Amino acid sequence: MTDIFARKALLQKGWADNVRLAVRAGRIQSVACDTSSGAADFVAGIVIPGLCNAHSHAFQRSLAGRTEQRSPAGKDNFWSWRERMYALAGRVDADSLDAIATQAYSEMLASGYTSVAEFHYLHRQPGSDENDDVMFHALRHAAGKSGIRVTYVPVLYERAGFDRPEPEGHQKLFAFDIESFLEHHARASQSATDRISVGIGAHSLRAVSKESLFEIARIANDADIPLHLHIAEQQREVDQCLSSNGRRPVRWLLENFAVGERWCLVHATHMDADETESLAHSRAVVCLCPSTEANLGDGLFPLHEFLSAGGQIAIGSDSHISINPFEELRWLEYGQRLASQSRNVASLQESHVGRELFSRALIGGAQASGQTQTGLQVGATADLVALYDDDPMLVGHDDASLLDALVFSGYRLPIERVMVHGDWRIIDGDHIDRGETRSAYAAALQRIGAAQ
Repeated sequence: MTDIFARKALLQKGWADNVRLAVRAGRIQSVACDTSSGAADFVAGIVIPGLCNAHSHAFQRSLAGRTEQRSPAGKDNFWSWRERMYALAGRVDADSLDAIATQAYSEMLASGYTSVAEFHYLHRQPGSDENDDVMFHALRHAAGKSGIRVTYVPVLYERAGFDRPEPEGHQKLFAFDIESFLEHHARASQSATDRISVGIGAHSLRAVSKESLFEIARIANDADIPLHLHIAEQQREVDQCLSSNGRRPVRWLLENFAVGERWCLVHATHMDADETESLAHSRAVVCLCPSTEANLGDGLFPLHEFLSAGGQIAIGSDSHISINPFEELRWLEYGQRLASQSRNVASLQESHVGRELFSRALIGGAQASGQTQTGLQVGATADLVALYDDDPMLVGHDDASLLDALVFSGYRLPIERVMVHGDWRIIDGDHIDRGETRSAYAAALQRIGAAQ
């Protein structure tokens, strides 16, 4: 039982002053505005809803900053980076994954994410052929230790490419046949709790057959759960899809599947104008990961055109080259400014870009993770962020520009506390288990030799 008094809070209807939130059994029981604090209340300056990190590969946190040396050939791109990532994946066992994911999830909480969709395909430990779910249980344990809310998205990876039916090299470690994959999904679904839900996914069009994707889509539809899929991240994927299927990836998907609100398409960077408009009309959500997309040299998503056609977006930190939702939103807008040589590109519904980007990420993240209620409202889970209202980043800003300040001021985030399901996980800006988490992470990196 917790009562929170906020001098300012971002509610469904907008900013409100002197707000009292009663939290019971992990949910917001009541919301009172223009009231006063109680003797036992936690008093906060500003309270906002937590955001969902809609695309995470937790194990890749240990790769951040380790792939920035030019190769002798001088031809570095996504595909050369992928080889480094595969090599890392081949060394990550369950104990290491537990420690790495706990560190990543704790950092997400400290930056204002309160939930994460974990796009997971490391289904086996190195050297093992067993389908024993130990890697999944490592993620569950990490989620419990960090306290973040998780939508676990087990991902099928069954082939090397459109015209290469067998996995190759490091891919053999995490490749599943469709029957084994669905058995794993069924077991994981039985482990769901009020803080861990289960979606389903396919790695990409190149990595699964049409028949397998049909079966995954059927499961998602029958169980009413999110379906996640990488798509059109690289021009090479577009060219291969054209060669094999006679269609660009997004166009092929829309022509062959009933894509709708359950679908979360990740990246969708390389679309033509027709694909962009059609995907927006499908009501699927597109998860954008600007820091990773920039780091890998993916390209720029057609944001203005997609939003203008009614498209929905979420954000994710993907490879965790950066873990900061406000930085993701900032660079989402900045990439568009650089490409268009104009400003305030994403302000289609609101005059203030920060407010619009935050609102879209909140709604889109809930859609991508299968949450039916979000934000600071009665009945919603108590997943929220308390900000210092006297921090220099926010001082002097009014209701209209507060979120602009959070998104476009590149300073240390003014986060005092973060709550998930009614429990404080961040206090005074730090995770409650910061020391233990850091030590375990350092030991894991030394054990797997992440710098190799």
